[in-house]
Parts: sequence; C-alpha cells; structure tokens
Amino acid sequence: MKVNVNCKTLKDTKDLAQKFAGLVLEGCFVNLYGEIGAGKTAFVKLVAEALDVKERVTSPSFVILNEYHSGKIPMYHFDLYRLENEGVKTILDELREYSEGKKLTFVEWAEFSQDEIPFDHLKINVTYDDDDSRTYSFESNSQSTDKILEGLIK
Repeated sequence: MKVNVNCKTLKDTKDLAQKFAGLVLEGCFVNLYGEIGAGKTAFVKLVAEALDVKERVTSPSFVILNEYHSGKIPMYHFDLYRLENEGVKTILDELREYSEGKKLTFVEWAEFSQDEIPFDHLKINVTYDDDDSRTYSFESNSQSTDKILEGLIK
C-alpha cells in the first residue's frame, strides 16, 4: 500500500507528524529516504514532539543512534550514512532487535541497508518540491503497516 501526503506549510507537516504519532503507539520500524535537507530529521523531531519526548532530538549522523525514553513509547533514531553498505551488515541483528516490541524506530539513509531489512517496516521517502513544500511518500510492506497508512488517509 502507498500513500502520498503533500505538506505545503510547517503546520501541515506538524499535523501529519501528530497524526502519524497517534498511529504508531504500538510500535513501528520506519526506513527514511530523501536527499540531504529534504526534511527527514525535521519529521522525526515533530513526531517526537507529538509523542511528548522531553529530550532534545538531534540528527544521529555522527553517533549512529540516538535513544529517547521520555515519550509515550521509546523512540530510536538511527543514521546509516556513515556506515555505508559494509558497516550496515555489522548492525543488522541490532536493527532487527529495534524492530520488535512496542517502540518506534526511525532509520535515516536506509538505502545503505541494501534492502537487507526483511522484517515489517514502513518506508517514508521525503522530497523537497520546487514550491518549498514537502511530499511524504509512505509505503507499507505488511498488514500492520497497512493499518498505519489506512489511518493516515482517514
């Protein structure tokens, strides 16, 4: 299942993040795609805000993983950019662990996983459009993530 959402303003993006946060309270593993500056980390920050995360949410580019435990559910934020293809293979088991249970896991630069993430996940591709809007393209790969997308379009 696929769903595209165009956000013309920051308020639109906040509304999308708020709705998304309400749909992932039972946990979700999310692969994020998009060019540098497209808005991947910004979306994660807005979802964290909607989940009442108290910690300062930052890009995990240099640390690979940021953990947030103060919100409605635990949230984990990976960045695979610095690991690239070979490095990702060393943490696949760890990524699998972060896909289980009631937690929200975001993985930026998921393309470096070479599609070796076979477990249930949701893909979000963020594109920055010419008119300064953002398009969030959501793609599900399972029944559980289909339910999240169904909730987004209601």
